[in-house]
Amino acid sequence: MPTGLWIALAAVVIALAFGAYRALTDGRFRGTHEVRGAAGGAGAAAAEPAVAERTVWDDVVAAVPDAQLGERATFVQFSSAFCAPCRATRRTLSEVVELVPGVVHLEVDAEHHLDLVRRLDVLRTPTTLVLDASGREATRAAGAPRKETVLATLGSVVGD
Repeated sequence: MPTGLWIALAAVVIALAFGAYRALTDGRFRGTHEVRGAAGGAGAAAAEPAVAERTVWDDVVAAVPDAQLGERATFVQFSSAFCAPCRATRRTLSEVVELVPGVVHLEVDAEHHLDLVRRLDVLRTPTTLVLDASGREATRAAGAPRKETVLATLGSVVGD
């Protein structure tokens, strides 16, 4: 078998493996990420007194001053202008907000809020953070989540 054929076969196998990985992980909610510079976080100074724990919501409000925190939970969706999965995620989260009282959806343009994106370790769009009623990150999903997944995750966050 010629070398070029082996290289093409290897490229196809690698592409299929990567596609399978993305299909399994895209839109799945995972555990939280430690926010750099938060109280006790990786970037916090050891001698700094622990006054009040800084939440993800504090960073969001600093970047988007007119944002409102939901009574039960808040979806913070990071999107970009030409992102098709971002539009699907917007529709999905809007439908969930209509179904569940006390939940708010906030969409943040990642391109215009790069400092916030870096601070919260958002690596791709869409990324959805689910914040609890106190503004702490409960979980996050990279990619477009399904409505059933969002509802199940929200149920575990708000305690329903």
